[in-house]
Amino acid sequence: MAMLSNYTREFKYNFKLAYPVIIGMLGHTFVQFIDNIMVGQLGTAELAAVSLGNSFVFVAMSLGIGFSTAITPLIAEADGSGKTDRVGKIFIHGLILCVFLSLILSFSTLFSEPLLAEMGQPKDVVVLAQQYLFWVSLSLIPVIAFQGFRQFCDGLSYTQPAMYATLIGNLINVCLNYFLIFGYGGFPKMGVEGAAIGTLISRVIMFVLIVLYVSSSQKFRVYLNNFFRFKISLKLFRRIISLGFPSALQMFFEVIFFTSAVWMSGLLGKNPQASNQIALNLSSMTYMIAFGLGVAAMIRVGNQKGKNDFIELRRIGFSCFFLVLILDLIFCLFFLTTHDLLPWLYLDGNNPLIFSDVIKVVELSSKLIIISAFFQVFDGIQAVVLGSLRGFQDVNVPTMIIFFSYGIIGFPISYFLGIELLYGVVGIWMGLLIGLAASSILLMIRFNYLSKKFILIFSKN
Repeated sequence: MAMLSNYTREFKYNFKLAYPVIIGMLGHTFVQFIDNIMVGQLGTAELAAVSLGNSFVFVAMSLGIGFSTAITPLIAEADGSGKTDRVGKIFIHGLILCVFLSLILSFSTLFSEPLLAEMGQPKDVVVLAQQYLFWVSLSLIPVIAFQGFRQFCDGLSYTQPAMYATLIGNLINVCLNYFLIFGYGGFPKMGVEGAAIGTLISRVIMFVLIVLYVSSSQKFRVYLNNFFRFKISLKLFRRIISLGFPSALQMFFEVIFFTSAVWMSGLLGKNPQASNQIALNLSSMTYMIAFGLGVAAMIRVGNQKGKNDFIELRRIGFSCFFLVLILDLIFCLFFLTTHDLLPWLYLDGNNPLIFSDVIKVVELSSKLIIISAFFQVFDGIQAVVLGSLRGFQDVNVPTMIIFFSYGIIGFPISYFLGIELLYGVVGIWMGLLIGLAASSILLMIRFNYLSKKFILIFSKN
């Protein structure tokens, strides 16, 4: 028990750092949940269209957000070692790279719109997805720029600013979507296109809010004294890119892995694609708990790396792993006991015109939620271990692990079971589960090896 208390006593501080990130990300996911419920009332084709359109946007967003995560461990390390000037320099250089990347990703996504018609998806879904994709592609610019400010605040252990900006932006998003999707309050009825416009406006507001907060707060002023008088450092740009590019690939591989499930389920028809969207949306909400703890692990591990205290680094890392394991076992039980009920949150069973489609989607979704219950544990551990490794600034080997787990193990199994053996969307999700299990186990082995290695090196010095 005494040994276990070495880890459990860190739970409170871990959660203190993580909860603003969790609330902010849950707020964002809750908006997607509300969007899906609203759009689902229009029909299964509209729900599948949002899923297809978002699959393109999430790929681009994964690169931008993944790249921005390089800012946090660098700032956490500089803060841990007391280098105030370096914190400001990292932020400014990171922000420049985030804005530049957001423009590239936004316009690349816009120009990818013709690909929707070449993917073998249902025609009615493609037409709706094209309308949705245009506006959401533009929203990549403010959301990735927002990430530059967010990672700066997170690296200094101030995780609340992004939470407040996200919650306000999400509240505005829900209100706008209500009016624009259904045409209430004198607004035109725009369907899925209205949902996309609401997303764009809310993300612009989020960016403006966090800029105003950071620029006006006394606590950040010491880091921003030379904001408009900084000198370009190619060495610092290279350092951020050397961490950011592999981090972007990590998130890219993960999003592509789950996006492939959207595309493969689309080959099976609109009902499998809609059921995939329901299960994926539910899973993403519980994942945000793990994501927040992963950010906490990244900050705390980065701080200890700056102090060269690797014994403490290892202890803190494992305290985060144990905490997410406990929480995800609870989520696993919840999904197992409610898998027949949860799909009905998304669909209208009173519309006789779509009732047969609704029944099929509910039946498929309930099976996927059972599978999702089991990969809660693996997905959560993976997220937190990956955050710890980013705090360690170890990004290259984890990138190879994720590519191997998803690209060499998970995706082929998903395709083979789902498409070749005709197990359908259930087979696709079995591949997701196996890929996540492989990734979480291999990443845990990597953290265990790396933390022991540095403890041994510094104990000899």
